[in-house]
Amino acid sequence: MDKALWLLILAIVLALCAIVIVCCYYIRVLRLFHKLEHMLDSAISGEFEETVYDESRMSALEVRLKQYLRKQSEYEKQMEKEQSDIHALISDISHQTKTPIANLVLYTQLLREQDLPQEALPLVEQLSTQSEKLQFLITSLLKTSRLEHGIISLSPETNLIQDLLSQVIIEAEQKAFQQDIKITWKIQHELDSAFFDKKWTAEAVYNILDNAIKYTHRDDTILVEGRDYELFYRIDITDHGIGIPEEEYPKIFQRFYRAKEVQEEEGVGLGLYLTREIICAQGGYLKVSSGQGTVFSIFLPKTQSFKTVRFQKESGKNHLL
Repeated sequence: MDKALWLLILAIVLALCAIVIVCCYYIRVLRLFHKLEHMLDSAISGEFEETVYDESRMSALEVRLKQYLRKQSEYEKQMEKEQSDIHALISDISHQTKTPIANLVLYTQLLREQDLPQEALPLVEQLSTQSEKLQFLITSLLKTSRLEHGIISLSPETNLIQDLLSQVIIEAEQKAFQQDIKITWKIQHELDSAFFDKKWTAEAVYNILDNAIKYTHRDDTILVEGRDYELFYRIDITDHGIGIPEEEYPKIFQRFYRAKEVQEEEGVGLGLYLTREIICAQGGYLKVSSGQGTVFSIFLPKTQSFKTVRFQKESGKNHLL
């Protein structure tokens, strides 16, 4: 057998050995990935336990993963306890201040009916304004707390858009009239409908419309317009107010956020946050665009969405005030 044949045989043997080595390595890596996947699945389900008790790197990895999971579990329990304590505190504050604040508002109204000196009238107005702000703040904090803890019962069903918008606009017209602002609205068809909780969606739409009134100039018009799409129903609320800078878009739906330009205006920065939570909880979403004025677009699902959040109920009552 000549030398060339021996070299060929040697090359074939080496190639076969390389293939065997690669296959063994592949199987080993595959087993490692399966093991890691099993560990992660067990960690996600909360059933993770160490299975390797030796000095190998896998055993060390399991030990470190279990330590991490234990710390993460302790952190989550601590967070839940802190959130529960905050909710209880806010509920207690709301309960304890409800009667005093109501009395402040009542006594302020009685003062207005009295024959007071002229210089006292601005003070009474300030007292009334601050009492109402305090009442609104406490109510908003309680709403936010209950919303974040899931103590809300949203019951989405198919409702007419016309009924929703007419209800909201009737509530907002008095405030708009006081500022000489006209609200116009239109929908494509009287039977336009979407899938939403009528009560809480009305509150969400009202929050946006109230903002539009707040920042719109006198003798101007706000347009509320409904548009029907295949999967969503869109409600646009358009004003010609001060507008919102584009860099502010991600921030305006955060809790207590208020842009520098509106610091002197009434409000505490919770209305848009609550609006977003209510709409998103029903499988909808919000968009905003601004230039010469602002357009807030509410997208409500046409049918029941798999994203709809089912909040827990207490005694069958709705706990979002």
